[in-house]
Amino acid sequence: MALTIFLIMIVLLLLGFPMMIPLLVASFVGFLFMFGDIGKMDFMVQQIMAGIRPASLIAVPMFILAADIMTRGQSANRLIDMVMKFMGHVKGGLAVSTAAACTLFGAVSGSTQATVVAVGSPLRPRMLKAGYKDSFVLALIINASDIAFLIPPSIGMIIYGVISSTSISELFIAGIGPGLLLLVLFSAYSMVYAFINKVPTEPKASWAERGQAVRRAVWPLGFPVIIVGGIYGGIFSPTEAAAACVLYAVILEFIVFRSLNIPDIYRIAKSTGLITAVVFILIGAGAAFSWVISFAQVPQAILAAVGVADMGPKGVLAVISIAFFIGCMFVDPIVVILILVPIFAPVVKSVGLDPVLVGTIITLQVAIGSATPPFGCDIFTAIAIFKRPYIEVIRGIFPFTVMLLCVSVALIYFPQIALFLRDLAFR
Repeated sequence: MALTIFLIMIVLLLLGFPMMIPLLVASFVGFLFMFGDIGKMDFMVQQIMAGIRPASLIAVPMFILAADIMTRGQSANRLIDMVMKFMGHVKGGLAVSTAAACTLFGAVSGSTQATVVAVGSPLRPRMLKAGYKDSFVLALIINASDIAFLIPPSIGMIIYGVISSTSISELFIAGIGPGLLLLVLFSAYSMVYAFINKVPTEPKASWAERGQAVRRAVWPLGFPVIIVGGIYGGIFSPTEAAAACVLYAVILEFIVFRSLNIPDIYRIAKSTGLITAVVFILIGAGAAFSWVISFAQVPQAILAAVGVADMGPKGVLAVISIAFFIGCMFVDPIVVILILVPIFAPVVKSVGLDPVLVGTIITLQVAIGSATPPFGCDIFTAIAIFKRPYIEVIRGIFPFTVMLLCVSVALIYFPQIALFLRDLAFR
């Protein structure tokens, strides 16, 4: 049965169907294999609805809405301008500013695609004019935007937390350490690249200009304060923090900055609704698929064949990392999380791994796979936004992939990179 299910999914994907169709068809076929009674199919519908029932998922559309409001308003540009005033004059400063801006906006939006658009659109022309090669610029934007998967709020962490019944608050805090480590590595590489390629620096901003930029960015910097400070201080749950972010974004862009007006509400709501619908259909379909393969004991059979149960904690983490990395090279990250987390859940529990550490590593692998050929989703986002050919977009990715993989290995051997802040906040 398992082979039939996976063959159906592969065939439907090759025929060009969106991922939700292979998931749903495979789930229904598996259900018929096990029970052989189409009259009981309403039970599958119940599983789909159960997948989108957890209250924690309310945070997903809220963060998407907040990101959409900020992307269309002034918040992103103000954050970018502040970083540029402080870093633009150092060697590789423009590239470092781009990486830092991606991290800051990721801490505001939780969406890699929104970060690619909000940061890449204004900074890519500026970097090209400064003398950076387009292959480097595209690779930097794509991979630095993926830090948004780790820095809270992270939609990937929300999905993982719901599926695995892991504290989303703890996951958010645990993602900060690896996210900042990636920012440091990307910044160091950018400086070396600029030095080797003799990229000129930007004029140094005066302290008056820096002060003005900071004052302009004070309001947008309230977003990470609300998310991290509110959750860390026990003021908000992740869902409440998401709702507070939407309210804060509305106040900023419609009242304080006056960058948006009433007619924009319809376009923003429509965009958010479309994205949310796709995400929730995937979650519901993934929940049904996970139930089918779990009931059929497919995970146990796969893990037994691989021999994961006989490995120690580090071996299990290595297998999980490889599986998620390869999966996200071909399929949407949310789908990979929905399919693979239930498969690995039994062995994670049996070897006594911390689910927060596992979630952080999975989120990092999802970030890597999203920017890795052949089908990383952020690659195609960049192709659509910047109108560049596929080969050019992926040409400069390799050094960033190496750095991301190094952080993955470091997390396996030095878990406190992720768990130190979590333990400080919640233990």
